[in-house]
Amino acid sequence: MTFSPFPLDRRTLLARAPLVAAAAAGLPQAAVAAPAATKLPGWFDDLEQRTFRFFWDLANHDNGLVPDRWPTPSFASIAAVGFALTAYPIGVERGWITRAEARDLTLTTLRFFATAPQGDAPAGMSGHKGFFYHFLDMKTGARFRDTELSSVDTTLLFLGILFAGAWYDRADPAEAEIRRLAQTITDRADWPWFTNARGSVSMGWHPGQGFIERPWEGYNEGMMVYVVGLGSRGKPLADGAWDAWTRTYPGFWRGQGATRHLAFAPLFGHQYSQMWIDFRGIRDATMRQAGFDYFENSRRATYANRAYCIANPMQWDGYGRDIWGLTACDGPGNVQLPFKGRTAEFFGYSARGPLGQPDERDDGTLAPTAALGSLAFAPEIVVPAANAMKAWPKLYGRYGFLDSFNPSFRYADVKLENGSVDPKSGWVDGDYLGIDQGAIIGAIANTRDEGVWRVMRRSPTIRRGLQRAGFTGGWLG
Repeated sequence: MTFSPFPLDRRTLLARAPLVAAAAAGLPQAAVAAPAATKLPGWFDDLEQRTFRFFWDLANHDNGLVPDRWPTPSFASIAAVGFALTAYPIGVERGWITRAEARDLTLTTLRFFATAPQGDAPAGMSGHKGFFYHFLDMKTGARFRDTELSSVDTTLLFLGILFAGAWYDRADPAEAEIRRLAQTITDRADWPWFTNARGSVSMGWHPGQGFIERPWEGYNEGMMVYVVGLGSRGKPLADGAWDAWTRTYPGFWRGQGATRHLAFAPLFGHQYSQMWIDFRGIRDATMRQAGFDYFENSRRATYANRAYCIANPMQWDGYGRDIWGLTACDGPGNVQLPFKGRTAEFFGYSARGPLGQPDERDDGTLAPTAALGSLAFAPEIVVPAANAMKAWPKLYGRYGFLDSFNPSFRYADVKLENGSVDPKSGWVDGDYLGIDQGAIIGAIANTRDEGVWRVMRRSPTIRRGLQRAGFTGGWLG
């Protein structure tokens, strides 16, 4: 048998496009916001606690840093720290740790970031201009190798810090210090320095090389960068920064009528900002014109992601109504292998999402966090997906869901980047990833009782950032 040297061509995919449109017709016609509290299956208690334990067990309690992944030996991810700072109070409210335990580790974390060395030297620094490097050494907290100074990962860290500053509201000295440090750390960032001539924020910076050419433009998780940057009391983004961001939306719209939405293929781009920021009922100029809010936009994107997996134009194994979810995640490895009469291309860690959307990529790899991170948007389709994935062989373990799996990858003789292959059920990752764990626990908390949203609505930084971006209505009123 001969195999094509390339994946399915664009002509073949376009021929199958009506399948995707037909599947998308399952989207409810009316916009339905998640209720204030949603009853979840009993086993979600176990999932939530296991996911929480990833952060509590694996954090370095001497400095608060959290590994990017586990059990593979790893550097610290500042984004994972932001998720961790949000997870600790959830653990208190659920009775898994005491308030004092959470307070003490949070204070240790904030003291580290408040005093970590800043400067433009290529080594020995944790950050520069109030921002922090994407990855840090777990023990020393210094820049890991040649990683970039990251605007978006710093923002994820800041959102966790702002959450801590709003949640620890008691009068005792330790909680007062958390509030003070939260404001000090987040207001120290020099946002104008990170901004280009168009008013857009760069994705990153390297000592001796300067800024990464690509800025936060289009529609993706960069939304939170602009809200936090505009909300700073120190050196905030300039007036008009949100307009510079939204001016780049054209070309990102997909669908018609009830399926029309700003698209970004990997679901994390629709989830991360909205884990902390409650966009229900508030609108900027773009959404006032569109007639719905960003929460509804993410709900539609979730349905579109599922619809694509149901249509399954690449003919991967396992995809269906309850097995779906494309986002950034681990993969089996960067290899090309024969699959159903063609040569299929597989990838290691990569962003994934429906073909035909910005940042598209589909190699048959699915991630539990893709569906579960959208729990608050569409529990009616996410809960069945979670139930189905929990039953998937070897996918649910010590810290809940392992990062990803690929039912089509059954090649036992191929060297893997990570994980293992079962001849029947395919490849399953061997690691848990901090940022993907964080999206799961945050979505569960917001679905249960607005656990993150209700705290962040008290954050002056978030309120100020949204108002400077032109948002009105809802809880902002």
